[in-house]
Amino acid sequence: MNSSALDNPLYYLVNFQQVLAWIAQRYDDLLDEQERHFISTFSSLPTNAQGLLVRMVMRKGTLFRVSKLSYAELGDPRQAVQPLLALGWVDDQAPLDLAALFSLLRKDELAQCFKAHAGKGSERKAQWFERLLALYPQAQPLAHWHPQLDDAVLSLSIMDLCDRLRLLYFGNLHQEWSQFVLADLGIYRFETVDFSADSRGITARADIEVCQQLHACRQALELQAELAPLADQALAIDTANEWLRMRRGKVLFLIGQQAERLQDWPLALRVYSDCGYPGARSRRIRVLERSADYAQAMALLEQARENPESDAEVQHLQRVLPRLQRKLGLTAERRAAARAVKRIDLTVPLQAGLSVEQRVSLHLAEEGAQVHYVENTLINSLFGLLCWPAIFAPLPGAFFHPFHSGPADLHSPDFYTRRAGLFDQCLASLESDDWKALIREHYRSKYGLQSPFVFWNVLSPTLLDVALQCLPPTHLRHWFVRLLQNIKANRTGMPDLIQFYPEQGRYRMIEVKGPGDRLQDNQLRWLDFCARHEMPVEVCYVQWEQSGRGNADRLGIGTPPAPDQ
Repeated sequence: MNSSALDNPLYYLVNFQQVLAWIAQRYDDLLDEQERHFISTFSSLPTNAQGLLVRMVMRKGTLFRVSKLSYAELGDPRQAVQPLLALGWVDDQAPLDLAALFSLLRKDELAQCFKAHAGKGSERKAQWFERLLALYPQAQPLAHWHPQLDDAVLSLSIMDLCDRLRLLYFGNLHQEWSQFVLADLGIYRFETVDFSADSRGITARADIEVCQQLHACRQALELQAELAPLADQALAIDTANEWLRMRRGKVLFLIGQQAERLQDWPLALRVYSDCGYPGARSRRIRVLERSADYAQAMALLEQARENPESDAEVQHLQRVLPRLQRKLGLTAERRAAARAVKRIDLTVPLQAGLSVEQRVSLHLAEEGAQVHYVENTLINSLFGLLCWPAIFAPLPGAFFHPFHSGPADLHSPDFYTRRAGLFDQCLASLESDDWKALIREHYRSKYGLQSPFVFWNVLSPTLLDVALQCLPPTHLRHWFVRLLQNIKANRTGMPDLIQFYPEQGRYRMIEVKGPGDRLQDNQLRWLDFCARHEMPVEVCYVQWEQSGRGNADRLGIGTPPAPDQ
């Protein structure tokens, strides 16, 4: 696709037609008769009727005033809608309750409609609505509400069907049709994935209903619905689809967190106990402790220590263990001391407009060093380039359509295990002389394509060359394996700066902390990991020179945040 696609005023219709063709080809065996009839009938409609329907489908809600559906490329909406009315896909006589009427009409139009109950000019629309609600409890068509109004309201009758089609295409219900526009403009370019019937995440008709149920639970949670019935609803969802089981686990995890916020410990425990999502076991231990059930908390902790799911869980267990031991009257174990990481103390002048990391970079550069502010971008990018084939492998539930920037299951706990053989092949290249050529080839052939790991705007050819020259493959392998252990947790927290010594073929990484700043948990885990594997990493603690401090105080400048990588 390219920007010329938007030269066509019906570009949105072309996109929708492509979606229907994709769904018919990829999911025909899962469609019901209503959906098949819609797809086949839609293509036979006049262009203006097709365009009007798509315009309504892409907008919010299901009720639209005809006067608000004026599109130059479609002509008169009253004429364009006729085939849609005949099919029953749109209704122009739908009953409107008072709330719908108030959302559709302007205040002056409502004043004409309710002359007998007109309020003071200062009365707000919401106050007027509350006053009229008891007087007008029945829904009725617009013509009955306001006979003098030269307009009509169209009600979209097939939005549920269109939502099911959107679900099949995107694999979720939070993405909207409008996302096609960015692809059409050429702003984003995507990897071409080899789709097959075996790569589908939704494989049975029942999966569609489960997706809808999970989406409804997420929406109810966001709207702060009563939690206990919502938990029962989520716990009752059953599926044999492993991809959907993981999504169910995420919903339960979120419900459990909300139960904790409400200090409903029994509900939180019930939800977490049926939730296999990463972190649920740590949450259960925390809830048991808050419930003063220290013996059960200790039993679960010991179980977790035998087989921890991640280093984040290990870190949490180390903090909880001494506390539980004291509460049970046991001798508290001394926490193992953190591995020593070299410390740099630096005092530099404050420079307005620069973050503390950028200021340290400039300071080191003044000494003739080659320093790059990379934070989480460099290691992630090298990993993404080396392992590109594994990341974009068309496994079930990974890719639903041609516009994925990365696998849909990227943060699932089984992301690596499902692709273990593929990743092992990629990492095996680090044992030979092939890895540099492989990274360079993917940098050349994949340049600019969307990736969840590669930061094209940071990884310049110069940075790539010096990184390949100075970073040992053994260190890359350690980093990449740790990434794969927990993508979501471990892709962040890496040191801010990297300093290269090309003549010597070596490097060092530097985590920068400004005045009053402290190391975060994910940073502590990365530092400990690097120290364990004897990687050169240091922490630089920065203080501002006193002469510049007064200016900073006067200007209200502290330590600017690092860019969001």
